[in-house]
Amino acid sequence: MFRRREPVPFAFIAEADKFRSNVTPPPRERASASQILGRTLIGLTVVAGLVGSLIFGMPAMSADQSPAHQQQSEAAEGR
Repeated sequence: MFRRREPVPFAFIAEADKFRSNVTPPPRERASASQILGRTLIGLTVVAGLVGSLIFGMPAMSADQSPAHQQQSEAAEGR
C-alpha cells in the first residue's frame, strides 16, 4: 500500500494538537428502578447457577477413597 504524501501546512498541524472541543456530551441517563432490579436479578441468577453447579459437581469430581461400594450387574450375581 502506498501512502499519498501531500504537503500540509505546519500551522494546521500545530492547531490540531491544541484543538479542544467546546461541545459537551449529553449527561448519561440514570437507570430506572426496574432496570436496576432486572440487572440485579440477572446477576443473582448467574451467580446462583455457578454456585449450584459447583455444589452438585463437587461430589462427581471428588476421588472416592473407599472402594467398599462396587457396582455389579445382575448377570454377575448369578455366577
